[in-house]
Amino acid sequence: MQLANTSLREAWANLQPRLKILEAVQFSSDQWPLVERLHADFNDRETHTRLPITIARFCDAARKAVYEHARQLNDVRTVSVGDGWFLKEFVGGIPDTMANYARLYNDDVDGIMNVLVPSARYRKGHYAYGKFTVPEPHGLHTDHSAEDPDSAGEPICIARIETLGTHYVAGDYQAYDPETQSMLKALRHWIVVPEGEPEDVLDELLKRATLKTIPVNHVMLMVAGNGSENSQITQHIAARPPDGGLHSAFFQRQYRLA
Repeated sequence: MQLANTSLREAWANLQPRLKILEAVQFSSDQWPLVERLHADFNDRETHTRLPITIARFCDAARKAVYEHARQLNDVRTVSVGDGWFLKEFVGGIPDTMANYARLYNDDVDGIMNVLVPSARYRKGHYAYGKFTVPEPHGLHTDHSAEDPDSAGEPICIARIETLGTHYVAGDYQAYDPETQSMLKALRHWIVVPEGEPEDVLDELLKRATLKTIPVNHVMLMVAGNGSENSQITQHIAARPPDGGLHSAFFQRQYRLA
């Protein structure tokens, strides 16, 4: 195990020269045991309760360019990165600026995941950018794998540029007390519960740090999948833009485990 961990740390240290728009983070001494456990077995449920974890950040030039391009759009464009995406965007024409940054993000994240979780294989992804104006979240949710209904936990990497963050349920959500479980239900279904209106519940859970916020301009490793006794899928909710909306960009890349 010690040799394997040394190899992982060396591979991580040698990763940066191969990245195009991302900068790999320097894990702390407290984070390395978590990273090593994910590397050995991604579906270690105890490690899931400590995710999301920051694995990279956008370099300044890319961050500024992506944000400036997002500001040129006054609605939201969402693009699925499917089988025909590369041919449509890059063959026989000039690719859209955001498509080019999505390609670079995809390449960098694939390289990062090849080091952190070698069994990860690309499953699906999308990116969205423009002016986000929806006044309230669409509910606490998880990212599922419709292609594999029986899947357990799967790696998923997300990133938001500049403005709108994403809130997530911290810790082991099965261990929360009944009152907190009721409050999470309010957010999951966006309904009124004895503890209050969902808007008020959202604010209260943020104050309690039951919900924490993913930092913008960073790539976060989370857990997707359809559920398993051995997995804790990351429950998350989009931050609410103010009246008038905010410009932002979002990148998502999900993996299956070979």
